[in-house]
Amino acid sequence: MSFTVTVQPSGRSFQVSRDEPILSAAIRQGVGLPYGCKDGACGSCKSRLLQGRVIHGAHQAGALSVAEAEAGWTLTCCAAAQTDVVIEARTVAAAGEIPVRKMPVRVTKIERPAPDVAVLTLQLPANDALRYQAGQYIEFILRDNLRRSYSMANSPLLQSDKPSIELHIRHLSGGVFTDAVFSSMKEKDILRMEGPFGTFFLREDSAKPMVLLASGTGFAPIKAIIEHMQIKGLQRPAVLYWGCRSKVDLYQHEWALDAAAKMVNLTYVPVLSEPKADDTWTGRTGFVHAAVIHDFPDLSAHQVYACGAPIMVSSAQHDFTLKCGLPADEFYADSFTSEADKHRNTL
Repeated sequence: MSFTVTVQPSGRSFQVSRDEPILSAAIRQGVGLPYGCKDGACGSCKSRLLQGRVIHGAHQAGALSVAEAEAGWTLTCCAAAQTDVVIEARTVAAAGEIPVRKMPVRVTKIERPAPDVAVLTLQLPANDALRYQAGQYIEFILRDNLRRSYSMANSPLLQSDKPSIELHIRHLSGGVFTDAVFSSMKEKDILRMEGPFGTFFLREDSAKPMVLLASGTGFAPIKAIIEHMQIKGLQRPAVLYWGCRSKVDLYQHEWALDAAAKMVNLTYVPVLSEPKADDTWTGRTGFVHAAVIHDFPDLSAHQVYACGAPIMVSSAQHDFTLKCGLPADEFYADSFTSEADKHRNTL
């Protein structure tokens, strides 16, 4: 049995099977709905249910509370239609233009710019570049149908006759994938992946100045966006705020400094929350989103692209919209939710 999902105000419609999440059906049919984690953890796919009935699978209370569900909100990533439904959501045209593909990749380089960060370079099949938007992510397909998600850190415009992608991976002790990356993975290993996924990417139809906000390895998709801007010669003013605990965690600090030196429209502001005594740090300190508020008390004419720890993303979204006048629909985010995050406070 299948049902029809209609998206307003665009009027787009598509079919969904009875037990299939609405978002999965949308991705499969090239309908660009907003989303991030696909696991009921980040809330990026939250939409209003205008008509019909859905049943929600497991999800975090922070992504959709009981009160929000009772008020007519739904998470398309874990909502299965039980009737024809109508939802209200902004469609993201560019997200549905690129087909999702599965492909093998070969590990060609493993670098350790910080004790708990690995930078992987993965070679794609010859003459078969992966199409994606700068800022999107891929999923590794592991044993027992487990999946782990990582954002591309290089612009798709850098693909050549030997296409490759760059990933930044932080070690989480006990992590099914990251433990392997930091112990047994070696060059020439073959991995299997699927992508691209996500609606976190640069909206090129806007000329608004941008705040690019990253914490930790949330720098990866921001780096891809900066490379994309540089290659295309985009002149929109942008300020990169990269928040980390200590100086060693700014694992590509020199890259960011160099990018800001080459791009007259880019400013780089690193912020450390817990600088060590031997860091000899004279730069900004504190919470990275608080640095943005200090510098931009009025964000009403800006766009914000935020990526990293869930607490940073949620705090930035809350404070930027309520304190700085940022329009709610100009905050674009990718919350890096770990497997532990996804199972915490689950409804």
